[in-house]
Amino acid sequence: MLFLQLVLFVVLLPDGGSEDDFQLPISIRMILTSSFYNHSWTQNQGSAWLDELQTHGWDSKTGAFTYLQPWSKGNFSNKELKEQERSLHIFSTGFPPIFHNHVRQWQLEYPFQVQVVKGCELHFGKALECYLRIAYQGSDLVNFQNMTWQPSPKGGSRAQQICKLFNQYYVVNKIVHVHINDILPRFFLGLLDAGKAYLLRQVRPEAWLSTGPSPGPGRLLLVCHVSGFYPKSVGVMWMWGEQEQWGTQRGDILPHADGTWYLRVMLDVVAREAAGLSCRVRHSSLGGQDMVLYWEQPHSMGLVFLAVIVPVVLLAGLVLWLWKCW
Repeated sequence: MLFLQLVLFVVLLPDGGSEDDFQLPISIRMILTSSFYNHSWTQNQGSAWLDELQTHGWDSKTGAFTYLQPWSKGNFSNKELKEQERSLHIFSTGFPPIFHNHVRQWQLEYPFQVQVVKGCELHFGKALECYLRIAYQGSDLVNFQNMTWQPSPKGGSRAQQICKLFNQYYVVNKIVHVHINDILPRFFLGLLDAGKAYLLRQVRPEAWLSTGPSPGPGRLLLVCHVSGFYPKSVGVMWMWGEQEQWGTQRGDILPHADGTWYLRVMLDVVAREAAGLSCRVRHSSLGGQDMVLYWEQPHSMGLVFLAVIVPVVLLAGLVLWLWKCW
C-alpha cells in the first residue's frame, strides 16, 4: 500500500508540479442500493462517483456498466471490467435473499432500503483509505475491516447479528479483502490517471450582480452570481474597499451538466449604503488576479424616461423642420 501511495502521488503531479495542482481530498464511491418493497419484489440501482462527478452507471437487468465519461474505464482491460461486471451481478442477485430470509430475526420492516458502499479516499499527507460499508435506511449498519465484519456503533443488536452471520463466510470475506485492498485501489489509481487532464482542467468563472427579493423597507438584497467554474473550490466575498462584509449568505455550490459549478452569495444592506460595495471572486483559473464587480445604484425610472424621450422629441422636431423646408 505504501508503494501504491507513492505511485499515486507521481500520477497526480503533472510535469513535476506540486500537490496543490490536484485538489485533495478526493474520493471514489461505488453505491449499490437495494430497495425491498415486499418479500418477492426487490429493485437494485448502482452507480460510481468520483467526488460529485458520476463516472459510471449500472444496468441491473444485464449487469453491464455504463461509462459516463470518456475515461471511465480507467486503465483496466476489457477482461478485467467484464470480471467486475460479473462479480457485481452475482452479488446483486445473491445479496437481497439474505435480508429477505432474516426479516423477522433482524426486525426489518417492508419497505426498506439497504445501501452497500465501497470506495477509497485520498487525503493530503495520509495513506489511501479504502472501505466497504453497509447501511440500513441511510444509517450505518456494518463495515468490513481486516477480514471481518464489524458492527456500527448505531447498528445495535441488528448489526451484531448480521456480523455474526457474515463472518461465517470465510472464503467470501477473503475475496472481499482482496477486492478492497488490491482491485479497488488499482481501479481508483487508473481512473485518476486516465481522467487527469479532465480533473486538472481550469475553467474561468463568469460573474454578474443582481438584486433578490427585498428584505424590507429601505433595504436591498445584493446577489453575486458566479457560474461555470472548475475546479469546485472558489472564494466569493462582498467587500467595502478591502474590508470583507459580515452577514453574507452563501448558497450551495450547485453542479452544471457540463461538470462545472454555480454559486451565489447574498448580502442584506441598507439601500443608501449599497453604493461602493463590490463582489470579489477568487479562483485558481484566474491566475492570481481576482475578479471584482462593483455595485452601482440603478438609475431612476425618471432619468431613464428622459434619456429615451428627449432624443426622440428632438429627432421628430428636426424631421418636421426639414419637411417644411422641403
